[in-house]
Formats: sequence, C-alpha cells, structure tokens
Amino acid sequence: MIKKILNCKIGNAFAKTSVMKFSVWLCFLLTAFIKFSIGQTPVGSSTAIYDGDTIAYYTLNAVDIYGFIPANASDDVRKYMKLRRDVLKAYPYAKIASAELRFIEESVSKMTSEKEKKKFIKEQEKIMKEQFEKDLKNLTYTQGKILIKLIDRETGHTSYNLVKDLRGSLQAFFWQGIAKIFSANLKSRC
Repeated sequence: MIKKILNCKIGNAFAKTSVMKFSVWLCFLLTAFIKFSIGQTPVGSSTAIYDGDTIAYYTLNAVDIYGFIPANASDDVRKYMKLRRDVLKAYPYAKIASAELRFIEESVSKMTSEKEKKKFIKEQEKIMKEQFEKDLKNLTYTQGKILIKLIDRETGHTSYNLVKDLRGSLQAFFWQGIAKIFSANLKSRC
C-alpha cells in the first residue's frame, strides 16, 4: 500500500510539473502570438527580478478604444461630425478676427483725428481682404454662420456691431442685408 501511495504522489508531482511547463509554454506562445499579430513592436521591453524570478515585461503602444454607436444614433453622430468639421474650419478665422480687432482698437485709441482713424481702418481692411478673401470665399454657408457666432464669442460683440463701429451704420445695414439673403444674421449671438 505504501508503494501505491508513493507511486500516486510521484505521479501527481510529475503531472503537476508537466502542467506547469505546459502553462509556461502556453503563456510564452500567447505573448509571442499577440506581439507579432499586432504587427507592431512593443515600445519598450525589459526584465525585472521579483522574488528571485526574472520576469520579462513590455510597454505596449497606446490603443484608442471607441464605444459602440447605436444604430439609431448614426444621424446624430453624422451631424456632430459635420458640425465639428465646420467649427474646426471657421475657428482659426474667429481667433484671427479677435486678435486683429484688439490690434485695431489699441491703434485707434492712440490716434487723435477721425480722418486718421478712418484711414487706418481702411488700410487694415485692405490688408485683411488681400490676406483672407480667397479663403473666406471658400467657406460654406454653414461655416459662415458658424464663423459669425464664433466671432461673437471671441470678441464679445456681434458682427453687425463690429461693422457698425468700424465702418458705419450704412455699411452694417448693407452687410446685414447680404447676410439675410443667405439666411444668416450678423446680429445673432452665440
């Protein structure tokens, strides 16, 4: 009976070491498979000694994970992506308009005569027109409407009030009429 118990214990010990070896090889193969199936080499690899064991570890590249989009939300997602594209196209021009307005206000505040102020504003308008007219003509109607709202947000003044202050009431009325033809409103606030 003792022989039977010893044989059983020896057999179990052998079986346990075989399972452990198989597990180690399986982990190694899975790691190698994952490493090569991704098609990218790890960013960094190294080894560490933990409780007397040498352990290899890898720092992997970051992976972006996007959530599941339900089928009924596809229209909303499409509209959002279009709005995002339009805002990204119009936003730099709103920032430029804000910076240019600050520059004009600072410069005009130092001038004494109205004639000098009007001349400076017309010169700045001419420079900006040469620089941005082609790009602004390529904006869509929606991007133009968004630009009007972004200018309001960046400057704190509606586009109508900016034109009125810088060019006069007649010019503001004219450009408001043109905007209305294209179903936009220079007086709109964000």
